[in-house]
Amino acid sequence: MPKTPSPCIDVCKFKREGHCIGCSMTKSQKSIFKRLKKDSQRDGFVTMLMAQQEVMGKYAGWRIAYAKKCKKKGAEAPFKLVN
Repeated sequence: MPKTPSPCIDVCKFKREGHCIGCSMTKSQKSIFKRLKKDSQRDGFVTMLMAQQEVMGKYAGWRIAYAKKCKKKGAEAPFKLVN
């Protein structure tokens, strides 16, 4: 199974207060994710990112976009979509 892909959902050229408006990551968080090699570490990072998004608000569309990215890359999203 392919590694968990980056949480970046390809709209990162738009910034708000140092955070990406697509995924909520800062530049340092993006660098950290790139250095993670194990899927368990990457899954943990995505879990942390979802908690950050919950606190910041306005990131409801990220989960759907990220799940699509995972599917396209042949990886399983580290969370379940609940309707």
